[in-house]
Amino acid sequence: MFALFFSTYLNAQEDWICKDTDDIAEMEARPHLVQPRTNAFTNDYDLKYHRLEWTIDPNIYFISGSVTSYFVPTQSNFDEINFELSHEMTVKQVRFHNQNLSFELGANDLLRISLPSVLPKDKLDSIAITYEGAPPRTGFGSFSQTFHNDAPIIWTLSEPYGSKDWWPSKMDLDDKIDSIDVIVRTPKPNRVASNGLLISEIDAGDDHIFHWKHRYPITTYLVAIGVTNYAVFSDYLDLPGGDSLEILNYVYPEELDFVKTQTIHTRRAMELFNNRFGIYPFAKEKYGHARFGFGGGEEHQTMTFMGGWSQSLQAHELAHQWFGNKVTCGSWEDIWLNEGFATYLEGLTQEAGIGTANWRSWLQGKILSITSAPGGSVFVNDTTSVGRIFNGRLSYSKGAMLLHMLRWKLGDEDFFQACRNYLNDPQLAYKYAKTEDLKQHLETQSGQDLTEFFEDWFYGEGYPSYQIKWQQNGNTIQLIASQTTSHSSVDFFEMPVMVRFVGENGETADGRFEHTFSEQSFSKTVNFKVKEIIFDPNLWLISANNEVNQVLTSNKDIQQLATQINLFPNPAQTELTIDLKKISIKVWQMDLLDAKGSLVKRLSISSNLETIDISDISSGFYILKLQSDQGTFGKTFIKQ
Repeated sequence: MFALFFSTYLNAQEDWICKDTDDIAEMEARPHLVQPRTNAFTNDYDLKYHRLEWTIDPNIYFISGSVTSYFVPTQSNFDEINFELSHEMTVKQVRFHNQNLSFELGANDLLRISLPSVLPKDKLDSIAITYEGAPPRTGFGSFSQTFHNDAPIIWTLSEPYGSKDWWPSKMDLDDKIDSIDVIVRTPKPNRVASNGLLISEIDAGDDHIFHWKHRYPITTYLVAIGVTNYAVFSDYLDLPGGDSLEILNYVYPEELDFVKTQTIHTRRAMELFNNRFGIYPFAKEKYGHARFGFGGGEEHQTMTFMGGWSQSLQAHELAHQWFGNKVTCGSWEDIWLNEGFATYLEGLTQEAGIGTANWRSWLQGKILSITSAPGGSVFVNDTTSVGRIFNGRLSYSKGAMLLHMLRWKLGDEDFFQACRNYLNDPQLAYKYAKTEDLKQHLETQSGQDLTEFFEDWFYGEGYPSYQIKWQQNGNTIQLIASQTTSHSSVDFFEMPVMVRFVGENGETADGRFEHTFSEQSFSKTVNFKVKEIIFDPNLWLISANNEVNQVLTSNKDIQQLATQINLFPNPAQTELTIDLKKISIKVWQMDLLDAKGSLVKRLSISSNLETIDISDISSGFYILKLQSDQGTFGKTFIKQ
């Protein structure tokens, strides 16, 4: 989405709204509620084309013009057509087959147009709406007037629900417009930035008329205009096959010299993304930037609107042309398909050495942000809240790290190939996708079942904390890996983990272990004396508060410690006391097992003298299993 691009991480105590911005202050707007994006009134026709004709003077907060829409009814008995338009706008006229039609624009922002007869299903038709007004000021700036160096600018940013504020549109995430023409008249010396290719600039006395043509499918919220006294320059990038792509830049005149030194980052990121994910999806037209008054960026198709020029922001917004524009999330519940990918691709530029940011620091920042609160899922459970949709901690950072973990789980070859397959799927390319579509491509390419992964990491909330206990006997390292979770929605996060063994003389060896349950045992053979173990050294995992402890290497010593743990009374009837006062160990988990070794209950312990209630268990032989920083101890008792 608009890259409310958070460069490294936001060290905050509460979730932040991220609309692709570099400016954290832009994120501090409080979430506001809007209506869900399922509109039964606009789902009975297929949009084919818009001709958008406007007159805009950036000195005046106002828009006037007409929108001609070509559409195909998809249902029978089609005798009215509906668009969404703010009730604060004024509709002057609706024309259909050279006649005026009656219409109603209600307080619910629904423009209902009565047709003179029932239109046949599956047949192309068109309608033209003439309107004007001062759009309401909503969202991140659906239609905004700001100033730069005393010069006015009018710009738009419609994601997620702002298109209707300034033009009659259909905003559901199930119908892309096949193509558009944008024609804007504005006083000299202003220029107009928009989607697609600039076809003409017509001199009209004191005005100029700019005509942009875009011939790729586009979702409604990505249609945009920016109008001010832009200065213009172009970069060019060679593409495979001898073609050249123009990178067109509409910038504030006062920033022209500076911006010319910055856009090299876009060219380098474009080369990286072309190689990893396929050639830029709109290569027959252009890629471009247009400066605007928002603190971050918005990935308007073929022409990102930029609030700054950092390398990270450029990379994030460019990435959206693949993830968000070529393939668009089919529900705001799945916004991570836009924002998680764009954030991760921003990180991939750090990994590739583009710019000055450090890849490891970038990963650390994302993990720190995600684990700053115990809950929260990547899945958006409230699409009426703009703040929840564009939650920086969850939709951006956690979404990006989910992709990073999938890359670790699947391996680079399968992960990146699956991403290319997803982008090139004929059912998804230049259309919409849901999380299940991505999951299927990842599974098909890798042969892995990712159901548990998505249940835990996508739908589930929180993150794991790992406890690693280890000891060395000769050349064999024995590990016990346990896990606690920050949120009750997930009892265990399955993921492969990496452990680095560091020797006394600086030797290293890495081990990858498939961690599928808590208290799982692993072993690793090394040919050196291990001094320490580093958990997740390459930062593949979302985790926090991890512990790595060496336990006693002598079984005799462990057995000696076990004799100093006292259980009484034994046999016991209703209560059992555990006395750890004779030894100095940290017990971090205590389980009650039956004679067969099956878990009866997990118990809590907070002191070195603990009394537990056993009145609810049946008579018989039991084992009390204590896991500590000095090893695992088993003590038996009898319940009468």
